[in-house]
Amino acid sequence: MATTEKSILNRMYFVAGCLFLFAIAVGVKLLNIQFVHGEHYKELAQERTLKNFKIPANRGNLYDVNGNLLATSVPKYDVRFDAVTVSDNNFEENIGPLSKSLSAMLGRPASYYSQKLRTARVNKQRYVLIARNLGYSDYMKMREFPMFNLGAYKGGMITEQSTVREHPLGKMGERTVGYERRDENGYFTRVGLEGAFSNYLRGTDGRRLKQKIAKGQWKPISDNNELEPRDGYDVVSTIDVNIQDIAHHSLLRQLEYFEAEHGTVVVMETATGEIKAMSNLGRTKEGTYFEKRNYAVYEAHEPGSTFKLMAMVAALEDKVVDTSQVIDTEKGVVRFYGRPVRDSHHGGYGKISAAKAFELSSNTAFTKMITEGYKNDPAKFVDRLYSMGLNQKIGLEIKGEGPPRIPHPQDKSWNGLSLPWMAFGYGVSITPLQTLTFYNAIANDGEMIKPRFIKEVKDRDKPIITMDKQVMNPAICSVETAKKVRAMMKKTVERGTASNIYTENFSMAGKTGTCQTEYWIEPGRYIASFAGYFPAENPKYSCIVVIHKPNRRKGYYGNIVAAPVFKDIARKIYTDTPVMDELESLEVNDENVQKDFEAYYTKVQNEKLLMPDVTGMPAMDAISILENLGIEVRLNGKGIVKRQSITAGQKLKNKQTVKLELS
Repeated sequence: MATTEKSILNRMYFVAGCLFLFAIAVGVKLLNIQFVHGEHYKELAQERTLKNFKIPANRGNLYDVNGNLLATSVPKYDVRFDAVTVSDNNFEENIGPLSKSLSAMLGRPASYYSQKLRTARVNKQRYVLIARNLGYSDYMKMREFPMFNLGAYKGGMITEQSTVREHPLGKMGERTVGYERRDENGYFTRVGLEGAFSNYLRGTDGRRLKQKIAKGQWKPISDNNELEPRDGYDVVSTIDVNIQDIAHHSLLRQLEYFEAEHGTVVVMETATGEIKAMSNLGRTKEGTYFEKRNYAVYEAHEPGSTFKLMAMVAALEDKVVDTSQVIDTEKGVVRFYGRPVRDSHHGGYGKISAAKAFELSSNTAFTKMITEGYKNDPAKFVDRLYSMGLNQKIGLEIKGEGPPRIPHPQDKSWNGLSLPWMAFGYGVSITPLQTLTFYNAIANDGEMIKPRFIKEVKDRDKPIITMDKQVMNPAICSVETAKKVRAMMKKTVERGTASNIYTENFSMAGKTGTCQTEYWIEPGRYIASFAGYFPAENPKYSCIVVIHKPNRRKGYYGNIVAAPVFKDIARKIYTDTPVMDELESLEVNDENVQKDFEAYYTKVQNEKLLMPDVTGMPAMDAISILENLGIEVRLNGKGIVKRQSITAGQKLKNKQTVKLELS
């Protein structure tokens, strides 16, 4: 008995000791929680009952130059149904009318919604999707539907609001308008105007402290650190939706007809550099077109003959050639290191002036002209191109500008073919917008202006920032050189490679381009382009059209594929957007000018059927007079007319040719 009592007593001591040790452990743990980890657990508790909620800022609107919306933020609503919270009486009484109302708004049969709601009721579903992305007006109508009008708890309607960025232009100019997106890792993708000027549009999010209450709901509480959101600023772009519409549809029609892979059009205001339209369309597998990528900004490629303007400006500035210099096109084929350079015209153009070579886009003439002019110092030619900024990016706000490539004799890749091939736009690469910037500079008498996409930033109606034109280079060439090449571009449209788009109704000037690409594919694929400006006399807009890989059977030359788009845009802008505010008086009061004009008029009338005397005249003046009389001119040498093959005063014959000896 005593042994049994002693055993029980020992057990009690053991249990008491264990309890004592457990109490000590609990005490140590409490002290550890209070003094060591107390702050951590206090913060954890607060996080579960108190939480800072983000208050999203409203993103600013993006407008065109006339105040039309290009992008705006609108609320969208997802509506779901809690099939459990609704009472049996309310459910049975309202399911029929609710199903009919949903059918009328959303388009499916009433039986579809009735079955869906009853199935959710049986399965006790509390989050059944009814509709996505409802606009505000439809959302307000749905709130008044039977059952839903009873409120969230009695009617089971659950609403989730989100803000969606909408583009009123739709797919037109989608890549130019662009977007800003943030992925799950917090990285941003910024495209087009929305991405480039997001720092103005985005605004600053606010925050508000809330406390968790019953049923998982959160109630706002007073907090001195509460921060109200600052909405984004509105941005007024330079885009004109009317011109954008013209450019988009003109390009689209041509791409569809020629079944081209992709194409781009850019329209720029000459004096300011403001981009009025930019359309980029790529082909889908189904043969339709959409704004796939911003080809105008990112795609650097061999330009072909549109680069002849750059080559001509460089040669004129370095005085290695004169517009009247005669070049033998050698029956349309010349060879360099065994490689042929061919003219598109079979048999060539004979002996022609440098100006005529530009108008006719003679590859052989340009290759000979540049090679002869710079054969002893090819770096001089490339350095001249560099001085005009052709080897540098523009520095656009829109992301993804492609880098131009102009090879230099110091490069390892330079070889004997580099210089002659550069003369007609091969072996170099440049983006369409970089090309247009150069052409726009020529229209501005040599002043190169940076392309600009926004006019101002506004806080509601109050201007915050106003953008002015930015001059990249005040003079890429002399005014004299600019005038010479402008005359050539005008003649290119009037009687050269782009004569197919000539019209007496309005004047245009520019240069065609046809460049072979993917040389390894037979029979070859092409890039057709046209760059220029209009009107030719007092340029208002410059424009470039580039179309990649048209169906070769339908056409691939720049004058056939790209130039008609340029003409269509120019014609519609002339019609819809007057380019002259007022017409100045045409009266001339200078008596000397009037006498000179009358003398010249009398001379032309008397000599209309007779060969004029052009000896002593500059070659370009002589060519102008003779060609206006229908005489074909052949030149030998350069400079001033020394002799003419047909004596002055001799009667002219139809389609007669005269040879001029120059000195």
